[in-house]
Amino acid sequence: MVTKSLELPTFEELTVEEVPISSPGLRAASNHFGKYCLEVNDEFMMCKIETDDPRKCINEGKAVTNCALEFFRKLKVNCYDEFQIYSNCIDKSSTRLDFEPCRKTQAVYDKCVFEKMGIERPEHGFFCKARVYTGNRPKPPPAEPQVFSDLPVGLKDFNEEERPPAKYGQRNWFIK
Repeated sequence: MVTKSLELPTFEELTVEEVPISSPGLRAASNHFGKYCLEVNDEFMMCKIETDDPRKCINEGKAVTNCALEFFRKLKVNCYDEFQIYSNCIDKSSTRLDFEPCRKTQAVYDKCVFEKMGIERPEHGFFCKARVYTGNRPKPPPAEPQVFSDLPVGLKDFNEEERPPAKYGQRNWFIK
């Protein structure tokens, strides 16, 4: 639900040039694109997670889009033919856009991107590995703990010393 007091960004703030590429193209370039824009994507994800408010991350989102446009423009200048063949193979070889039937065209594409753009294809699982964030975003303040001061009627707030002994043995049997 949105109330009148909630301020939404204007259309001018949200308007940005879109990346005109298909799903097979994004899938074909995903590994190199992810490595090329790693810092910008990390900055956006940190903003998104820490603020929990998408309105505060508009500039970071625009930076991600600009990085994607920059990457695909460089790719078009340097390895357009190899990329098109690889992307077309992914599109036409399976209904699930699998990489497996296109390993030969992938090797040609990877070689071109490495030689002309200097981006090596990351090893399998690269984006799943934990990394230390090295950006300049300040650490968010810790969340305030919830305090529930009102106890239901009839319950007493016991301290550890005031608790009566356990009826059937030790309460914390796992602590010795």
